[in-house]
Amino acid sequence: MSKYQLLNVQDMNNIDNLSAKNGIPSLDLMENAGKEVVDSIITQFNKRPVSILCGPGKNGGDGFVVARLLKNKGWPIRLGTNKLKLSGDSLIKAELLQHNIESLNLSLLDECPLVIDAMFGSGLKRKLNGIPLNLVQRINKKKLACIAIDIPSGVNSDTGEIHGDAPNCILTITFFRAKPGHYLLPGKKFAGRLIIKNIGIPNQLLENIKTKTFLNNPKLWVRKLPKPTFETHKYTRGHLLISGAKNMTGAPQLAAIGARRIGAGLVTIAAPKKSINVYKTGSFGNLITQIDSLEEWGSIVNDQNKTAILIGPGLEKTILTQKSVLIAINSLKPVILDASAISAFEGKTSKLINLTNEKHILTPHEAEFNRLFKSKGNALKRARIAAKQCNAIILLKGSSTIIAHPLGNAVINNTGTPYLATAGSGDVLAGIIAGLISQGMSPFDAGCAGAWIHGQAAENFGPGLIAEDIVHLIPKILDDLLSDRHF
Repeated sequence: MSKYQLLNVQDMNNIDNLSAKNGIPSLDLMENAGKEVVDSIITQFNKRPVSILCGPGKNGGDGFVVARLLKNKGWPIRLGTNKLKLSGDSLIKAELLQHNIESLNLSLLDECPLVIDAMFGSGLKRKLNGIPLNLVQRINKKKLACIAIDIPSGVNSDTGEIHGDAPNCILTITFFRAKPGHYLLPGKKFAGRLIIKNIGIPNQLLENIKTKTFLNNPKLWVRKLPKPTFETHKYTRGHLLISGAKNMTGAPQLAAIGARRIGAGLVTIAAPKKSINVYKTGSFGNLITQIDSLEEWGSIVNDQNKTAILIGPGLEKTILTQKSVLIAINSLKPVILDASAISAFEGKTSKLINLTNEKHILTPHEAEFNRLFKSKGNALKRARIAAKQCNAIILLKGSSTIIAHPLGNAVINNTGTPYLATAGSGDVLAGIIAGLISQGMSPFDAGCAGAWIHGQAAENFGPGLIAEDIVHLIPKILDDLLSDRHF
């Protein structure tokens, strides 16, 4: 699964060192990187003036190679850099150029050229300032077509955070493996389309890199998807229990149909007397049972036929919700905590996380997450800290959903569209994940699979998506996933 590893700055430095020890000259890697960028440019753009903005480090060295190769192909180029700071491989590549090298200046952006951003790349840890910042701001103001080498200057490749500003790129070309910052907000907004190129680094070098961050992809979990056989019947496909809400009755029903579409054999909604008739006249495939006390909830939770419990969609932030959650957790069954099952513990975090474990998955959006956890920093870091704190799986929902394991592994999901920002979308996701867990999938794998399928459904549907549409797209996605080509 090394193809889906995301490498941070330290990882890439280690890869570069290992490459050198294995007899791969850094100058060769730089030359290969430049060739790959040029190949991408000439296949996607007509010949036009190009301005290459180079920094003093390896990223700038790649830019010098690009400038030389484009010049040799007859492309009109201008190149700017700070010549006084050049050294090492970058200086060698600059001396090979045999072309006028200007100081970095705003005139490089005159006449709306195609811009190649090779100023800083992955290693930048400080805010952009001076001429580089002015150049980035001018690129964005003029809406120039900009291509980033490795990652847009100003984007933190480990976290996606922006150091001052960054160019809005139409294309980013990176090498060997992608970086977390390519997929995490706000950095991913600046990267444009991402291309990953092989520049001659052997894949086996990754065996020496203890990477714990991955890009979500079916290859990570598709073999663990539940797949019925001729011997399968509804009682062997899992029985999910969902806590029914008193007022917001749509949320549990959306979750229920998501669970059934993903394969759960049975879904029971346990609802109070006030709303029981609403559930009975809902989806006919759901089983409905009435509960009016914590004792009755405890009894059904501990029913040995129930294989997983989803609690939270549609519930209110009350003491009753708190107590219902704790009863579910104490059942020793897999539990999916969503929405108010999380928010109800605001100010009482320890009351919940002292009991959670790897059989439990919490699926908060940012606001719900912040009610429970006070960790600071980027989303990837915060999700990891929270997973460790509660010793459970954290699925932090957002444009780049993060699934974090308490042992440190984290998966960044990149499927989905802004049209998922619609009422009930999260309830369907919780149901999909719960349906997979009820069939025996681990909470971590179910979180990864559920997030990917949910996002893919949104991509397949496009504009106009509402939550109810998502479940109708699941069968086609499952059919594709379970076909031989994914195994």
